[in-house]
Amino acid sequence: MEYRAYGNSGLMVSAVGFGGMRFENPADLDACAQTVVHAALEGITYFDTAPFYCGGNSELIFALAFKEMRRLELPFMVSTKSSRVRDDELRKDLEASLKRLDVEKIDFFNAWCVMTMDDWAMRKERGAIGAIMKAKEEKLIERACFSTHLSGDDIRKVVDEGYFEGVTLGYSAVNFPYREEGIRAAFERKIGVAVMNPLGGGVIPNNEEAFSFLKTSPEEPIVDAAIHFLLADERISTILVGFRNLRDVDEAIAAVASYREPGIDRLKDIKEKIVQNFDRLCTTCQYCNVCPQGIEPWKFMEAANSLYLKAQDPAERLKWHWNVSIDELDKCIKCGACETACTQKLPIMERFEELKAVVGDRKRPKHPK
Repeated sequence: MEYRAYGNSGLMVSAVGFGGMRFENPADLDACAQTVVHAALEGITYFDTAPFYCGGNSELIFALAFKEMRRLELPFMVSTKSSRVRDDELRKDLEASLKRLDVEKIDFFNAWCVMTMDDWAMRKERGAIGAIMKAKEEKLIERACFSTHLSGDDIRKVVDEGYFEGVTLGYSAVNFPYREEGIRAAFERKIGVAVMNPLGGGVIPNNEEAFSFLKTSPEEPIVDAAIHFLLADERISTILVGFRNLRDVDEAIAAVASYREPGIDRLKDIKEKIVQNFDRLCTTCQYCNVCPQGIEPWKFMEAANSLYLKAQDPAERLKWHWNVSIDELDKCIKCGACETACTQKLPIMERFEELKAVVGDRKRPKHPK
């Protein structure tokens, strides 16, 4: 395993971290904990979770694993989060996480999911950020961080205020231009960078042909290529992969082991192709799932990706992958709630119209043989 500096903290963290939100069967705490321990045995030291991941089981899974990891004397650091705006509510979240995780302190505590600059202002005004700083003084938190889906320019604004020692942000070969300025700001401020959604929420492995330009050879697995693209960026401290099982861990470990520096020209070529083609794809983060009419916008947005990827027919994607009808979009009242919630600020309602124009009244596709 490769280890990298977490900003100027003096800490070295594993280049790949364990994202604790995608366990295969989170109801089976023991089996999931075995996956976590396996990752630690393979050299992973950064473990990221949150109170509501996996229906609330993620922190409990990590607690079980940490108990065994302490017995085996395996090093680990834990990251968790709170999205609370009020100081007293955030404090309750922190104390609950400490108890569930069975740890004396949180190594990286994130102001979770900062979505807009108004949201950021509210967290300062109503005390959440002050509560994080107070807990840090009390040694309940080792490093204050924030988790965000802001644009790169807005991430810079938050970073430059100087509260935080680390940032957790979505960053991949799908959307890197959207957050590039945030990565640059973190590097300039010498704070740690944890990258989430390194596979673009599944967009990259599900569209291997479209992203084949990431590969250094035809035989290179697309997941490896996507991780290698991020490993080539020295500004990134750790890449959070949402592991489901032991196999996922082994694949990520193998990707790190097979990494070779791509060279400046090769990396420049990859970035130019992404800028031209893939910056504005939906990553199915599901934050848009706030429709008062009951529409699940992210399913249609993921299908609309096919319009730009030239991959699977969007009509087939809607029927056979998501089991939804294009007629669902007739319920849209254009209230804009989904666009407000979208972490990438995509033109969702415009995409709906594009999707309807393509799929339209087309006969329902036959099941592929």
